Amino acid sequence: MLAKVNIDCSHGRSSDRKMALFQRARRLLRLYKVFPKKRLGQNFVIDPALLERMISYASVNKDDIVLEVGPGLGFLTQLLSPACKKVIAVEIDPKLTKILRNELRNLDNVDLIEGDVLNISVPQFNKVVSTPPYSISSPLLFWLLKRKFDCAVLTFQKEFAERLTASVGTKDYGRLTVNIYYRAEVELLDYVSRKLFYPPPDVDSMMVFLRPREKPPFSVEDEELFFQLVRILFNQRNKKVRNAAIPFLRQWVKKENVMKMADSLLFHDKRVRELAPEDFGALTNDFVRERHEKGIL
Repeated sequence: MLAKVNIDCSHGRSSDRKMALFQRARRLLRLYKVFPKKRLGQNFVIDPALLERMISYASVNKDDIVLEVGPGLGFLTQLLSPACKKVIAVEIDPKLTKILRNELRNLDNVDLIEGDVLNISVPQFNKVVSTPPYSISSPLLFWLLKRKFDCAVLTFQKEFAERLTASVGTKDYGRLTVNIYYRAEVELLDYVSRKLFYPPPDVDSMMVFLRPREKPPFSVEDEELFFQLVRILFNQRNKKVRNAAIPFLRQWVKKENVMKMADSLLFHDKRVRELAPEDFGALTNDFVRERHEKGIL
């Protein structure tokens, strides 16, 4: 179990290092006439201790090829470079890429790529250490989990991070919780104060450890159907499964058989929010069997 610590280094040497990075960030932004864009989530970490802890949590070593999404001003990149074999840094903003090319020019093991990580070809990596923009948190997670890698340490908006491990029935429990649980083991690490970013975002953050599962925690006979069912049911999370499933069933079952099928579903009388991830798997498998064995179409 990894230790959980609230990060808000504000005394002694840590405070001095933080101030130095804060001043460096401001200097670089002024020098290159860059104004951080809120829509791109451009909030730069200005606490070296936070960045060092991220690298430590990922157990980065000289054999690792590390992906960093949104390197920003290159502070994390510069700490990763001596710790690993190679850093693949992907930055979407051309103005920041210009800064990075200059700041990272002496680091031979950094591969700087300009573009949207979700829409470009990225070389193979085995670890991810990153403070990605909040705006791509969900698509980035699903993008990552379609790839093979060992682990990731990422900093997300606190509320988003808490949804990843939410308990069944809570307000944070939803489609994201179920989908990520099926694909990966997730652990919430450190709460991160908004004060450790420049400019500070409107919310606090949380560091997350993620390890892709070698195999899912439960069996699903049709994964595509499973993810579709989870999405549609959570659109009506407070309804009973019988009623919430009707839009899903209409895509697969003849009109005259929809209500009959809805009444026969597993957990038909439970609320959607009350279903555990494994229940969604069982519900999918039951529907697949009903379709094939009884020919209810």
